[in-house]
Amino acid sequence: MKGPLLWGVILGLGLIAFALRYYPIVLLERFHLPPVLQQALRYVPAATLAGLVLPALLTHEGHWALHPLNPRLIAGGVAIFLAWRFKNVLLTLLGGMATLWVLQGLGL
Repeated sequence: MKGPLLWGVILGLGLIAFALRYYPIVLLERFHLPPVLQQALRYVPAATLAGLVLPALLTHEGHWALHPLNPRLIAGGVAIFLAWRFKNVLLTLLGGMATLWVLQGLGL
């Protein structure tokens, strides 16, 4: 695949991805969701993030890495502390990543 065909495929897939995300939002605006469901949906972003982050913190190359010298686990702990103490997303991300890079630079 070269040139215009490749760009056409990329554009087409992008439009499909956009439509799959856009139309449920538009359809949900037309319906009134019960308050219980609205409250439950507030937890979806946090649950999704936890589902993405926790496996990366607790495993390494498909195996459990729960030892105290796991750099990802240590960096995750630092990020959790920063999030709890300062409630600042940017500081949490920077602190966690800086910790991970320093620990990896030290060879952990």
